[in-house]
Amino acid sequence: MDGFSQTLTIATWIIVVGVVAGVLLPQTFRILREYQRGVIFRFGNLVGARGPGMIVLIPFVDRMVRIDLRVITIDVPKQEAMTRDNVPVTVDAVVYFRVVDPVAAVVKVENYLKAASLIAQTTLRSVMGQVELDELLAHRDKINQILQGIIDRHTDPWGVKVTAVEVRDVVLPEDMKRSMAKQAESERERRAKIINSEGEYQAAEKLVQAAGMISAEPIALQLRFLQTMREISSEHNTTTFLPIPIDLFAPFLKKATEEATKAW
Repeated sequence: MDGFSQTLTIATWIIVVGVVAGVLLPQTFRILREYQRGVIFRFGNLVGARGPGMIVLIPFVDRMVRIDLRVITIDVPKQEAMTRDNVPVTVDAVVYFRVVDPVAAVVKVENYLKAASLIAQTTLRSVMGQVELDELLAHRDKINQILQGIIDRHTDPWGVKVTAVEVRDVVLPEDMKRSMAKQAESERERRAKIINSEGEYQAAEKLVQAAGMISAEPIALQLRFLQTMREISSEHNTTTFLPIPIDLFAPFLKKATEEATKAW
């Protein structure tokens, strides 16, 4: 009986040690990945940030908060705002940021994800009220930089770095879309008329230059006649053109002018 009792005691101790080890080991050793950091608190006091790799903690004394250092994406919900020129718009955006100071992200703010999302929403509405609709549609890169600067300035004390902000979609009222379509159509018509007028003006200039050259060299007119006949003959038709020099009609025109002058 004494041997049996001794064996039972040893088995009991082994079980107890196994249970204690099973409870204490997970509380003592923690493994952090390369992109993770652990902020350690001991009796409620900040010890610092540890990791990556294996972290040794004092069971039931130390508490660790895991922080992810990878880039995090936040979808900013659609926000209704009024632009500076009093146009109602609905805008949403995407914010990219990452934690650069794990201690500040735990100690300085209760929930840095929620805080960053809310500051992004309020900043988006505020900036939309300071720009005009044309600027919002044509210079979106500039607005993205403004949003990034403002949000990053607010999140910097929390150890959060905003890497990019992108305005994803701008929704306009239907009547505003129709007005903009009419404006674009009128602008296209205006440009078409200007281009047509410029073409007519340039053509008139060339005709004036050609007339000056022909008046200086009368033989050029005869050459033009011959070229015109060649172009007509290439069309495979039976029409025949006989160019008559204008000089043949000059005496008749002169005589008619003199008689009209005498009649007056």
